Amino acid sequence: MGIGPITAIYQARFLRYLRHRGLANTQTRHVWGVFGDGEMDEPESIAGLSLAAREGLDNLTFVINCNLQRLDGPVRGNGQIIPELESLFRGAGWNVIKVLWGSEWDALFARDKKHALLRRFAATVDGKYQTLGARDGGYNLVHFFDEDPEVHALVGICRTETLTV
Repeated sequence: MGIGPITAIYQARFLRYLRHRGLANTQTRHVWGVFGDGEMDEPESIAGLSLAAREGLDNLTFVINCNLQRLDGPVRGNGQIIPELESLFRGAGWNVIKVLWGSEWDALFARDKKHALLRRFAATVDGKYQTLGARDGGYNLVHFFDEDPEVHALVGICRTETLTV
């Protein structure tokens, strides 16, 4: 569909219009748009980014949940939607803040001095993430963590420490 993001952009633009013409004091008004990656995959959504940048709409914030789903199936392609969206937003002049993993991963990332886990995540395409999300922990251990010897060793250390605590 893609009309949510473009609607948020036009709402922010209209608030700016009202303020610039002295019709309403919208100085403290801010538009928040909460969307999924499937909706951001629509051409209307992507096209609106340049309009927001050109108009200097600093009264607009997008929050995008990248769950790799859209109404008619998986998000397109078999790449990585998060870096793709990040490059589109940055290219249009937006500030980007990414929150990728919950704090449950902190201990594992802290032990990963050689960034093996980070490289593993970066090399994994969205289609594989969808499969991992649909399967159980045992499957994920074999088909994600155990495929890289460094990551396997890293997770093995955490497994041992969890069992002994």
